[in-house]
Amino acid sequence: MSELTVFNTLTRKLEKFEPVKPDRVRMYVCGPTVYGDSHLGHAKSYISFDLVNRWLKVSGFNPLYVQNITDVGHLVGDAEEGEDKIQKLSKETASEPMAIAEGFTRSYFEDMDRLNILRPHISPRATGHIPEQIEMIQNLIAKGIAYESNGSVYFDVKKFPGYGKLSGRKTDELLEGVRVEIHEDKKNPLDFALWKKAEPNHLMRWNSPWGVGFPGWHIECSAMSMKYLGESFDIHGGGLENQFPHHECEIAQSEAATGKPFVKYWLHNNMVTVNGEKMGKSKGNFILVKDLVKTYDPMVIRFLVLSSHYRSPIDFSAEGLTSAQNGYERLMNVVGPILKFETAGRNELTLPAIRNWFMEFSEAMNDDFNSPRALAVLFNVVKALNTNPEYLVDPAVREELPVFFKLTAGEVLGLLPETRSGKSFEKELETAMNLILELRTGFRQEKNWAKSDLIRDRLTAGGLLIEDGKEGSRWKIKTNS
Repeated sequence: MSELTVFNTLTRKLEKFEPVKPDRVRMYVCGPTVYGDSHLGHAKSYISFDLVNRWLKVSGFNPLYVQNITDVGHLVGDAEEGEDKIQKLSKETASEPMAIAEGFTRSYFEDMDRLNILRPHISPRATGHIPEQIEMIQNLIAKGIAYESNGSVYFDVKKFPGYGKLSGRKTDELLEGVRVEIHEDKKNPLDFALWKKAEPNHLMRWNSPWGVGFPGWHIECSAMSMKYLGESFDIHGGGLENQFPHHECEIAQSEAATGKPFVKYWLHNNMVTVNGEKMGKSKGNFILVKDLVKTYDPMVIRFLVLSSHYRSPIDFSAEGLTSAQNGYERLMNVVGPILKFETAGRNELTLPAIRNWFMEFSEAMNDDFNSPRALAVLFNVVKALNTNPEYLVDPAVREELPVFFKLTAGEVLGLLPETRSGKSFEKELETAMNLILELRTGFRQEKNWAKSDLIRDRLTAGGLLIEDGKEGSRWKIKTNS
């Protein structure tokens, strides 16, 4: 099997993946700012890093996955000045900020569960780690790299020569950028806030050595990631839009504080666009996951995301979702029945042909988590099975194919309904459906068509199809249309 290679944004090239420590791979991904429901852009990001997490696990890297919840400090427009996104909504709705944050945190996890995204091992809240952030800021002040000004604390960018190495931007160019505004409290327009003074009407506030205030957005991720993963860890992931300024500032403050490399591999997923423009709440062109799953099976949405490489953009369209639905159905029409084959306790791939298929699948995943190529391997397998149906007569093949598809389409790609949210209900569903079909067969033998049709129609409405044939009735899971 080939070795895993990843595209490192920091070096701008594909690199062989070698963990910092051999015992465990440590990965941090920037989580959501919880001031609204998740949209398709969030789905792309978190499905992408769920794929990374799943493949690391299957490959034996033993990942520790941390993904934060930003519930304070993220200002409107990702700016250095202005309103906190959650506080802004709090004022608009006359609700407590933490009630808003908790409500949308629950909503976020509900949406991610629907998309079969495995929960991170740790989901730290920024508001739960204020002491760690204050301690880190004090460390930076003591080293002369940060300074207090009028109750706020700023990072002195000129004291960190490596600023810009992730994004490739030079400080002279940044000074000419429209995002940089003159601020009388700063020594340099590029200096970014580590701690912000809270005005009297600011609801989210904590005591600090510099007065009452709240943390800056960037310091939160540095403090939380290093608390759980150490001062130097393997992977930091996030959306491409966070590369600058958020991730750039994380590197600066973290490496200035510890004197050590912060992250070995930076992975960034590309965005979802609508008519070529980035999808986002601020632009009003977003499509909520909750709305999409009313029309499309969540696995169709997941299939759509995986059909594109994580570093490639997806331009959203109804045609694209229809194509994804058709593709998912083609895959499941073959894989679904195979999953019902008896495996006779097999849990390894031993047959040469099936092992070769898994090797091809692994080659794709080891190529920077190339999910489109991995899906192509599965469709080639499906084509081979459709072309040579006699292959399925072999008992050994019938026992091993479910193992292959549960590993590839299930554990790695997360596309099998019975594996959603890490729950396996295949056996329970099989038992229940066999009982229902047995009862329905009795009604059909009695020519009680009304009850027979009622069972079929109720199951169809619930997403389960019954097909009647000469050899009896069978059932399958259908995708929504």
